[in-house]
Amino acid sequence: MQEPQKPKRHTPKEAKLKAANFCAYQERSQKEVRNKLYDLGLYPDEVEDVLTDLIMDNFINEERFAKAYIGGKFRVKKWGRKKILMGLAPHKLSPYCIKKGLEEIDDEDYIQTLEELVEKKANAVSEADLFKKRNKVATHAMYRGFESDLVWEVVKRLVV
Repeated sequence: MQEPQKPKRHTPKEAKLKAANFCAYQERSQKEVRNKLYDLGLYPDEVEDVLTDLIMDNFINEERFAKAYIGGKFRVKKWGRKKILMGLAPHKLSPYCIKKGLEEIDDEDYIQTLEELVEKKANAVSEADLFKKRNKVATHAMYRGFESDLVWEVVKRLVV
């Protein structure tokens, strides 16, 4: 019986090329790239050297990553701020980068997206009791990451 093969250990130069391609494909956080470099078999000091080079060459930019991540999750997946922040937590971004990223969400677009979500869910829920219907719609919107006070304000206005 054969032993499982160990993954090939890449040189820092090879790993830098692979990581640069990894970053060029889509925006990545430092944490994602760091994990990728460890997967390529680099030692901790080599990982930090390659990361530094990638940051200097502007392949990795935490602020740009935050803006792309937050903008995408809001526009494409229609996530609210709370769910977006929970999704960002594992990336360990600085509060400054998160703040800059959240500026990508326009307040009017945010309310409009929530209203569309509430209307769509209200039309899909077949519940005769208004209290139960509002509760189901609100629960759905909060699950999508929208703030509860905002959700209830919109639900009371739109679900009648």
